[in-house]
Amino acid sequence: MTETRTPAHPVLAVVRRIPATLTMVLLILIVGVAWQGLWRPFEDTPLFETVAYGLPNFLDGKWWTPLTGTFFVNAPWVYLFTISGFWGMAYLEFRRGSRVALAYYWIGQLFAMFATALLLAFASQLPWAWAQAEAQALDVGASGGTMACIAAAVGLFRPPWRVRGWLVLLGFVFIAMLFWGAVADLEHLLAVLLIQFADRTLRVQRTTVREQRLIAVVALLVLGAVEIITTLVATDGPFGPTEPASGGFIDLAIDLVVIAVLITGLRRGRRWSWVLVILLGLFNILIAALVLILITVFSQADIDLRWDGETELALANGFLWVIMLAYMIAVRRAFRAKRKSLLGIQPAPTVDDVKSALRAHGGGTLSWMTTWDGNSYARTADGIVAYQRRAGVALALADPIGPADARADAVAEFIRTAELAGLVPCFFSADDATRDAVPEGWRSLVVADDTIVDLPGLEFTGKRWNSVRSSLNRAGREDMTFRMTRLADEPWGVRQQLRAISEAWVGDKDLPEMRFTLGTLDEAEDPEVRLALALAPNGDVDGFLSWMPVYGDGGGIRGWTLDLMRRRDGGFAPVMEYLIGSSARQFSEEGAEIMSLSGAPLAHDYPPDAGMIAALSDRLADALEPVYGFGSLHRFKQKFHPRYETMYLLFRDESDLAAIGTALTRAFLPDATLRQFAGAGLELVRGTKD
Repeated sequence: MTETRTPAHPVLAVVRRIPATLTMVLLILIVGVAWQGLWRPFEDTPLFETVAYGLPNFLDGKWWTPLTGTFFVNAPWVYLFTISGFWGMAYLEFRRGSRVALAYYWIGQLFAMFATALLLAFASQLPWAWAQAEAQALDVGASGGTMACIAAAVGLFRPPWRVRGWLVLLGFVFIAMLFWGAVADLEHLLAVLLIQFADRTLRVQRTTVREQRLIAVVALLVLGAVEIITTLVATDGPFGPTEPASGGFIDLAIDLVVIAVLITGLRRGRRWSWVLVILLGLFNILIAALVLILITVFSQADIDLRWDGETELALANGFLWVIMLAYMIAVRRAFRAKRKSLLGIQPAPTVDDVKSALRAHGGGTLSWMTTWDGNSYARTADGIVAYQRRAGVALALADPIGPADARADAVAEFIRTAELAGLVPCFFSADDATRDAVPEGWRSLVVADDTIVDLPGLEFTGKRWNSVRSSLNRAGREDMTFRMTRLADEPWGVRQQLRAISEAWVGDKDLPEMRFTLGTLDEAEDPEVRLALALAPNGDVDGFLSWMPVYGDGGGIRGWTLDLMRRRDGGFAPVMEYLIGSSARQFSEEGAEIMSLSGAPLAHDYPPDAGMIAALSDRLADALEPVYGFGSLHRFKQKFHPRYETMYLLFRDESDLAAIGTALTRAFLPDATLRQFAGAGLELVRGTKD
């Protein structure tokens, strides 16, 4: 008899792997109960000065305070932050073990205590009121060690969340230090900087262009947050005290508008935004420098200079802007994007260039779709990438075209040029080779399964082919005629019938025909696309298919991919089975290797962790299923017993999924209006054409 797993088992498994963290938390709670710190301020008790750590007690030889002070908390409300701060140690212990977690904790805790005391000992010798006051302060708590563990835990995050975690952490400790500047804030800052110096998990120069822009955006947001904080809240940091509204609400509003405009430009990598940030930074640094010069001059002249909130803010902002400008200059190459800039090596390829590359190097079953209208082309050193620019996304269709051994370089070059242009790069309906070629850390989702029928030796025999075989036999009994042709070779009357069938099909829908990976009769006019017609005895067209060529390496056609499927209402019932079966026979006789029935878009079951793109695609699929029948089409193709090749959506990380969802909606339905989207229940995926 097997044991039934309960929901508590995963929790217990985690608990068993973090004993050191739980022990530290338990000791802190026990001390809080024993000395009543959980319900009354411990810093007001006589014992505080005996067990607290800090420069005065170190000078007095109280060597036990680094240990005792760690397990006390100065006020009851601080317990909430102290206990929750141990998440970093828990994560670190879970990932790397108890010994590593304890080492990070105690090294960080002891370094924070002693480095803070040493720094204040030197700084208090200067005529600096803040340093002199804090040098006499004592502190208790475990936060130096927990901040070190948090920094180490952030270093274990997968890219790009590692960089983002570091931005949040550094922003927090620097703002707290500059505008509150208590002993604990200095301890936090030094503990975090120690881990960054030791582990070096934040390497700005090695980050991608996208992350460099993100850092600039977050830094500018931090400067905006500083303005809001200092306008609304009283502060007392190393540069002195400020009063609420000392900066003025009108100045705050103007600055926030400027920052909002600059953030949009920085996120897109625009050069003008970089220039304006540099000018704004130089202005703030100049003001801070003038204030510092005046303070120095008046001090030497024994003139009593009156400090106010504006003075402290100018110095603090100047310090922050020095860091900001140093960073912006270091990553200046990330801000060269031009509006509507072309991707890849210029001149851009033409459709004829794409077709020539396909004939020379071959392509996948969807590669011929890259020749359709609506696509743009990025030339790489040894290949071509077809893409559409939608809602700020460079949406690459299928796989790069070119030599197989140059696939990785083509993918990397497309991603680089897209990011330089301020676009979100992604690949839609890519194969395993492209998936292997994207940078480490990229994500993938299965969006479809290409349904491929192998043609050599194909015979419709056996029980599993009963449905197809009966359709072919019935067509013979009813004198149906199959013809493989091209649209331009058909007489005017047949072409008009095809147009009428297509228009009737579209006319019944609440949405226009889909595009991107779904063609129309316009694409079927290509002389290299073939049509399979089912003709009734009276000459009427009862149904038709369009087949796109699949080129192999060396110029030969190795197969065909199904695109259009249309039937006339009231015509031969099993016309689609008849057309596909007859096409398979002819392609096999011609020596083709494969026949792709293509993958039904938006008809795939996403995994539980697919996130936002799954929600968007499911919403889109639910709305379009009554219109396009992707689910039923996918089930229909199973009658031909195909093998499956996976098609992926490749993207940088989950934060891009909202933009990609909008881009895909617009790519599939470029001509749909907002009213049509709303009528189909797609208000969540509205987007704007780019």
